[in-house]
Amino acid sequence: MAKRAYLSIGTNLGDRIDNLTRALNILMRNPANQSIKVSPIYETEPVGGVKQDDFLNIAVALDTNLTPPELLHWLHVIEHSLHRKRLVHWGPRTIDLDIVLYEDEKWQTASLTIPHPEMGNRRFVLQPLLDVMDDDPVHQARIKQLLQNTTDHNWIRPVE
Repeated sequence: MAKRAYLSIGTNLGDRIDNLTRALNILMRNPANQSIKVSPIYETEPVGGVKQDDFLNIAVALDTNLTPPELLHWLHVIEHSLHRKRLVHWGPRTIDLDIVLYEDEKWQTASLTIPHPEMGNRRFVLQPLLDVMDDDPVHQARIKQLLQNTTDHNWIRPVE
Protein backbone atom coordinates (compact mmCIF):
# COMPACT_ATOMS: atom_id res chain seq x y z
CA MET A 1 0.00 0.00 0.00
CA ALA A 2 1.30 3.44 -0.95
CA LYS A 3 2.44 5.84 1.74
CA ARG A 4 2.39 9.63 1.67
CA ALA A 5 5.74 11.38 1.48
CA TYR A 6 6.34 15.11 1.42
CA LEU A 7 9.35 16.39 -0.47
CA SER A 8 11.08 19.75 -0.73
CA ILE A 9 12.81 20.58 -4.02
CA GLY A 10 15.02 23.60 -4.67
CA THR A 11 17.36 24.97 -7.32
CA ASN A 12 19.46 28.09 -7.86
CA LEU A 13 21.79 27.22 -10.76
CA GLY A 14 21.08 27.21 -14.48
CA ASP A 15 17.51 27.24 -15.81
CA ARG A 16 15.75 26.90 -12.47
CA ILE A 17 12.26 26.26 -13.89
CA ASP A 18 13.63 23.59 -16.20
CA ASN A 19 15.52 21.99 -13.30
CA LEU A 20 12.29 21.72 -11.28
CA THR A 21 10.35 20.37 -14.26
CA ARG A 22 12.99 17.78 -15.07
CA ALA A 23 13.23 16.66 -11.42
CA LEU A 24 9.45 16.15 -11.27
CA ASN A 25 9.45 14.23 -14.55
CA ILE A 26 12.20 11.89 -13.37
CA LEU A 27 10.50 11.48 -9.98
CA MET A 28 7.37 10.20 -11.71
CA ARG A 29 9.25 7.82 -14.03
CA ASN A 30 9.50 5.45 -11.10
CA PRO A 31 6.33 3.32 -11.24
CA ALA A 32 6.31 3.13 -7.42
CA ASN A 33 5.38 6.83 -7.29
CA GLN A 34 1.83 8.03 -7.91
CA SER A 35 -0.67 10.74 -7.10
CA ILE A 36 1.58 13.74 -7.06
CA LYS A 37 0.54 17.19 -5.89
CA VAL A 38 2.94 20.08 -6.50
CA SER A 39 2.92 23.45 -4.78
CA PRO A 40 3.23 26.75 -6.60
CA ILE A 41 6.83 27.85 -7.18
CA TYR A 42 8.35 30.21 -4.64
CA GLU A 43 11.45 32.35 -5.08
CA THR A 44 13.41 32.37 -1.85
CA GLU A 45 16.39 33.95 -0.18
CA PRO A 46 19.33 31.57 0.32
CA VAL A 47 20.13 30.48 3.87
CA GLY A 48 23.44 29.54 5.43
CA GLY A 49 25.55 32.62 4.72
CA VAL A 50 27.01 31.46 1.38
CA LYS A 51 26.86 34.24 -1.24
CA GLN A 52 24.72 32.82 -4.08
CA ASP A 53 21.73 33.42 -6.33
CA ASP A 54 18.14 33.15 -5.11
CA PHE A 55 16.41 29.77 -5.12
CA LEU A 56 13.21 28.48 -6.61
CA ASN A 57 11.49 26.04 -4.26
CA ILE A 58 8.47 23.74 -4.40
CA ALA A 59 6.94 21.08 -2.22
CA VAL A 60 5.55 17.77 -3.44
CA ALA A 61 3.01 15.41 -1.88
CA LEU A 62 3.77 11.97 -3.24
CA ASP A 63 2.11 8.60 -2.76
CA THR A 64 4.86 6.02 -3.03
CA ASN A 65 5.46 2.32 -2.57
CA LEU A 66 9.15 3.03 -1.92
CA THR A 67 10.50 2.79 1.61
CA PRO A 68 12.24 5.94 2.89
CA PRO A 69 15.74 4.56 2.06
CA GLU A 70 14.56 3.53 -1.43
CA LEU A 71 12.96 6.94 -1.97
CA LEU A 72 16.15 8.67 -0.81
CA HIS A 73 18.12 6.57 -3.29
CA TRP A 74 15.73 7.63 -6.08
CA LEU A 75 16.12 11.29 -5.08
CA HIS A 76 19.90 10.90 -5.29
CA VAL A 77 19.50 9.36 -8.78
CA ILE A 78 17.54 12.48 -9.79
CA GLU A 79 20.16 14.81 -8.31
CA HIS A 80 22.93 12.93 -10.10
CA SER A 81 21.08 13.02 -13.42
CA LEU A 82 20.69 16.80 -13.06
CA HIS A 83 24.41 17.16 -12.28
CA ARG A 84 24.13 18.08 -8.59
CA LYS A 85 27.58 18.75 -7.13
CA ARG A 86 28.06 18.80 -3.36
CA LEU A 87 30.97 21.25 -3.23
CA VAL A 88 29.92 23.79 -0.57
CA HIS A 89 27.67 23.05 2.43
CA TRP A 90 24.43 25.04 1.90
CA GLY A 91 25.94 26.25 -1.38
CA PRO A 92 24.57 26.66 -4.90
CA ARG A 93 23.01 23.62 -6.57
CA THR A 94 21.28 22.63 -9.78
CA ILE A 95 18.77 20.64 -7.73
CA ASP A 96 18.20 19.56 -4.15
CA LEU A 97 15.55 17.01 -3.20
CA ASP A 98 14.77 16.23 0.43
CA ILE A 99 12.29 13.96 2.15
CA VAL A 100 10.63 16.20 4.72
CA LEU A 101 7.96 13.82 6.04
CA TYR A 102 7.02 10.20 5.37
CA GLU A 103 3.62 9.38 6.86
CA ASP A 104 4.14 9.75 10.63
CA GLU A 105 7.29 7.66 10.55
CA LYS A 106 10.54 8.64 12.22
CA TRP A 107 13.86 7.59 10.72
CA GLN A 108 17.34 8.17 12.05
CA THR A 109 20.24 6.70 10.10
CA ALA A 110 23.61 8.06 9.02
CA SER A 111 22.14 9.24 5.70
CA LEU A 112 18.46 9.88 6.47
CA THR A 113 16.54 11.71 9.20
CA ILE A 114 12.75 11.95 9.02
CA PRO A 115 11.12 14.28 9.86
CA HIS A 116 13.72 16.52 8.23
CA PRO A 117 15.61 18.10 11.15
CA GLU A 118 15.79 21.58 9.58
CA MET A 119 12.21 21.92 8.32
CA GLY A 120 11.11 24.12 11.24
CA ASN A 121 13.97 26.51 10.48
CA ARG A 122 13.14 26.90 6.78
CA ARG A 123 10.28 29.09 5.55
CA PHE A 124 11.11 27.93 2.01
CA VAL A 125 10.15 24.39 3.09
CA LEU A 126 7.17 25.17 5.33
CA GLN A 127 5.23 27.59 3.11
CA PRO A 128 5.15 25.33 0.01
CA LEU A 129 4.29 22.33 2.20
CA LEU A 130 1.07 24.02 3.29
CA ASP A 131 0.03 24.23 -0.36
CA VAL A 132 0.10 20.43 -0.79
CA MET A 133 -1.44 19.43 2.56
CA ASP A 134 -5.07 20.47 2.13
CA ASP A 135 -6.18 16.83 2.40
CA ASP A 136 -3.97 16.15 5.44
CA PRO A 137 -5.25 18.30 8.33
CA VAL A 138 -3.02 16.72 10.99
CA HIS A 139 0.25 17.45 9.16
CA GLN A 140 -1.13 20.80 7.96
CA ALA A 141 -1.79 21.94 11.56
CA ARG A 142 1.73 20.91 12.55
CA ILE A 143 3.31 22.79 9.62
CA LYS A 144 1.22 25.92 10.35
CA GLN A 145 2.48 25.84 13.94
CA LEU A 146 6.09 25.44 12.80
CA LEU A 147 5.67 28.32 10.33
CA GLN A 148 4.23 30.56 13.07
CA ASN A 149 7.15 29.76 15.38
CA THR A 150 10.06 29.68 12.94
CA THR A 151 13.02 31.94 13.56
CA ASP A 152 13.67 32.07 9.79
CA HIS A 153 12.77 35.57 8.58
CA ASN A 154 14.23 35.25 5.07
CA TRP A 155 11.93 36.45 2.33
CA ILE A 156 9.83 34.09 0.24
CA ARG A 157 7.52 35.12 -2.59
CA PRO A 158 5.33 33.26 -5.07
CA VAL A 159 6.54 33.22 -8.67
CA GLU A 160 3.97 34.49 -11.17
